[in-house]
Amino acid sequence: MKVAALQMDIAWHDRQTNHAKVRQFAKKAKDAGAELLILPEMFSTGFSLDTAITVESLQGDTPEFLRSVAREHSMHVIGGFVLSRNNGGPQNVSLAIDRKGKDIAIYAKTHLISLLGEDTSYESGDRPATFYLDEVCTTCFICYDLRFPELFRAVADKCMLIIVIASWPDTRQAHWDTLLRARAIENQCYVIGVNRVGEGGGYSFTGGSAIIDPLGESITQGEEKETLLVADIDAEKVKEIRSQFPFLKDKRPF
Repeated sequence: MKVAALQMDIAWHDRQTNHAKVRQFAKKAKDAGAELLILPEMFSTGFSLDTAITVESLQGDTPEFLRSVAREHSMHVIGGFVLSRNNGGPQNVSLAIDRKGKDIAIYAKTHLISLLGEDTSYESGDRPATFYLDEVCTTCFICYDLRFPELFRAVADKCMLIIVIASWPDTRQAHWDTLLRARAIENQCYVIGVNRVGEGGGYSFTGGSAIIDPLGESITQGEEKETLLVADIDAEKVKEIRSQFPFLKDKRPF
């Protein structure tokens, strides 16, 4: 499966501008043969704690936009936004959509970063969401989740691809780079990290988006500018590596 990861410079609190930019890059991804397009955390507003701006329903502008892109290009799409709920507070989520524009999975960020006050604006999720992109079992986590390996371990036996969408600031860029590789190595699967670049909410972002193979080798990696990363992933390679090096079979519960 050919995948495309959009490392974008997000316009702060400006859905219209961000949606227009994604639409342009979606065409480029399709022209490159991509079957999956992945967008960063809160790609339509930037990582903001202003719920008066960020919150949308499942029928809101951003989810409907994602569905339209998927239908227009017959391409799977994954992107992040803030979901309103009738039975609880808003959640920072990722939405996965199939080629026909149908929702296939929604995941609410499990770990909220108290250092930035995210836990006072949003409610956490409580479980991963696995889904299939064609024949590839996949899950998508969000930003700060990357620091918690037990979350990844919970899906490792099933998943061949783990995606992390993020707004990871430049002050901790080295951690992002290292942890993405670590999650791929320890879980023997592809890991795709999609970060943003630019300025927003008083923070700077320097990208470092990457598509990493099950041995922890970077297939392609973004630098500090807006870019579209495109690469092939092969589910058979995951099976082969796990067969040659059956480390996951040796794990023990505690």
